[in-house]
Amino acid sequence: MRWLGCYRLGPIWKALLVFVVIGFAGQLLGVIFNKSWMQPERLHSLYSLPSENSQGESLGSCQPHIHIMFLKTHKTASSTVLNLLYRFGEERGLKFALPVGYQFGYPLPFIAQRVKGYRGPHVAEFDIMGNHMRFNKPEVEKVMPADTFYFSILRDPVALAESSYAYYKNVAPAFRRTKGLGEFADNPYKYYDARLRNNHYAHNLMWFDFGLDHTSNFSLALVKRGMAAVRRNFKLILISEYFDQSMVLLRHALCWPLDAVVSFSLNARQQMTSGRSGWMAKAAAPAPLALTDKQRSKLREWNALDWHLYQAFNHTFWQEVERFGRSRMESEVALLRTKREVLTRICLRDGGRPIEASRIRDKTIRPFQSGLVKILGYELQSGLDNATWEACLRMIRPEIQYKDLLDLRQFPRAQQPPAAGGLPVKRESSILRTEDHGGKRLVEKDWDGTILFRNQTLEQVDSKVRLR
Repeated sequence: MRWLGCYRLGPIWKALLVFVVIGFAGQLLGVIFNKSWMQPERLHSLYSLPSENSQGESLGSCQPHIHIMFLKTHKTASSTVLNLLYRFGEERGLKFALPVGYQFGYPLPFIAQRVKGYRGPHVAEFDIMGNHMRFNKPEVEKVMPADTFYFSILRDPVALAESSYAYYKNVAPAFRRTKGLGEFADNPYKYYDARLRNNHYAHNLMWFDFGLDHTSNFSLALVKRGMAAVRRNFKLILISEYFDQSMVLLRHALCWPLDAVVSFSLNARQQMTSGRSGWMAKAAAPAPLALTDKQRSKLREWNALDWHLYQAFNHTFWQEVERFGRSRMESEVALLRTKREVLTRICLRDGGRPIEASRIRDKTIRPFQSGLVKILGYELQSGLDNATWEACLRMIRPEIQYKDLLDLRQFPRAQQPPAAGGLPVKRESSILRTEDHGGKRLVEKDWDGTILFRNQTLEQVDSKVRLR
């Protein structure tokens, strides 16, 4: 296109060029939304065709992994990763290990009985598990098949602290007592009390999510034991700051086509697009999140277990990239970003810029709001045909709504499964009833204050509760 720009083109040549470009875009969209790759019996032949180069480098004769466990760490772009798993599993008709509420008893260590429909070790095997939990490998193994692929994602602890503070400001007592993150960073010991519920959000949060003791005094020996446990339990650790490269490594590890890891950023907070990459870069931080270099350094010291974990697996990540090949990686990342750009133009309004939830006309796809900053979402283009609309909707559907949809499909009203051993499962949420101007309304909050239902009549929500 740059070469063509050097010349003056006549009307006929211009028309021909437009025809070629539109034809290529249509062909690319056809590949992206074509579900033929979803048919297991055709996977090998599709990957072998030269015309399938829009899927990236051929994966040969490997078979896609369908038994997958994703440890969804907090504030690490993990909602976007979970969306990939939801889409993949939904389109293939796979069975999800879903929580009774929205999290697997978090922040308590995971137990198998928290899985809806669980009837005992390997009685009914599940294919995909990915909702929030505090990792507990022996209990996860009771639910997931032996050949399950385990992976997770990490983020720079300073960036994670900013996001955690913004999102959990009113949930974590250590954050609630401060005017801003900088004040907390200057003297975290003044505000932090490990005995108080939800304060794990303020100290070594990733270490905690991996099921490790986040309150232990820092030592290199402890760090080495923790890192060894993560390496032993997980086959791949992604890095949030290098999301596109992570997606390429993930798709090769899972033997998935490139289309399966194309995504839009979900659950983003007050962000703006960062050019061609299509991923989201932070806008200027609001005053409560502003930090000096000294405060950033103090946060790394305060979250030393997380910082060493991140550094170690960031190093491992780039070793994986080197083994994969830098040129191969650049080629696939470029193709992934091209696909994302095409889908952005086709699927999303406003040039693909995320917008405030209140501006999204379809209330069923508004993201849940929490904390100091607004969580953004998307609106779909008008005039899409049914198949394209459904494919685009899957990519932008917020996590809570997507989980509800999968739950309803997997457990219709007439088929309420018993808990393991016939024992009742304690609900993960508590119900808070409020009065509204229009009469009674119910607000149901998860354990950490997350609002699960709002502005619904008591009868509507009671009906939903009975489904569980």
